[in-house]
Amino acid sequence: MHFSPLFVASLLPLLAFCLPQGGIFPALSDLPPAVYASSTSVSATATTTGTAVSTSNSIYGSTLDSSIITATSSSSAITPADTSIANDPEIIGQLSLAPKAVDRIKLIPQDASFKFDFKAPPADTLSEGKGGRTVRADRKSFPPLIGTGGSMALGFLGPCGFNTPHTHPRSAEFNLVVQGTLETEFTLENGARTIRNTLATHQMTVFPQGALHTEFNPNCDDAIFVAGFADEDPGVQQTAQAYFGLDQEVVEAATGNDFTFEGKEVDVFRKLIPANVALGVESCLKKCRITRA
Repeated sequence: MHFSPLFVASLLPLLAFCLPQGGIFPALSDLPPAVYASSTSVSATATTTGTAVSTSNSIYGSTLDSSIITATSSSSAITPADTSIANDPEIIGQLSLAPKAVDRIKLIPQDASFKFDFKAPPADTLSEGKGGRTVRADRKSFPPLIGTGGSMALGFLGPCGFNTPHTHPRSAEFNLVVQGTLETEFTLENGARTIRNTLATHQMTVFPQGALHTEFNPNCDDAIFVAGFADEDPGVQQTAQAYFGLDQEVVEAATGNDFTFEGKEVDVFRKLIPANVALGVESCLKKCRITRA
C-alpha cells in the first residue's frame, strides 16, 4: 500500500502527539523541519502563486507537484444552495422508493442540492414570531436527508426569545448552543421530575423523544442553537396551541371548570396565544426594555 509523502507528513505530528515518547515515532522536537514544510508551505505557495511548482521532501526523497496541492487547498467559489427539489413530492417519492443509496445520489444531479442554507431556506421551513425564528431541514425541505435517518433545525432567538413548550413525537433532540445562553426545561412523562439547565455557548443538552420541553434566551443579546434529530421527520407539536385547539368542552373538563383566562373564554383566548418563537418572561422583557406590543 502506498501513501503520498504529504499524507504521511500531515499525520506524523498527530501521531507523535498521541503516542508515548520513546515509541516508534520521534518526539515533536526531533522531527525535521521538512515534515512541516511539506504539509504547510507547499500548499500556501501553490495557493498564493497559482502556478505549478515542485518541492522536495528531504525525509522521503520525493518531489511533490503543487498543481495537485492547489486543486485541494485553494478555495472554490461559494455557490448558493439549490432549493429546486425542496418540497417536491415527486422527487421525494422517487428518493423514498430508490432501492439503493447510490440510486438516490443519481436522482439528485446538482451538487448544490446537497447544501442547505439556514439563512435563506426553502419555503415552508420557518416558524417565526416576535421573539425569533426556528428553521428546520427535514426530508421534505431538504430531500438529500432521505435515507440518512437524521434531520436538523436552527433556532435564532432574539433578546428574551422563547421557543414555547413543544414535543417531538418521533425523535429525541440534541440541543447545542452555538451563540449566547439558553435556559432549558423538559419533563419526560407523568411522575418524572422537571429537568432545568442553563446552557452556555458550546454546551448541549438532550430532550428525550416525546418529552415536553422549551428553550428561553434570558439575555438581551441574540442566542443561536443547533438541534439534531434521529429521524428525517421528527415532527413538532406546540403544546399550548394544541391543547387550546381542542373542543371548548374538553378544555373545560380538563381544567375542572368553565375555563376563562383573564376573563376571556377559550375561543377568544386561542387567538391570544402568540406564534412561536414568542417573547419570554416579564422579568427579561423589563431588563431588556422590550414591550410585547
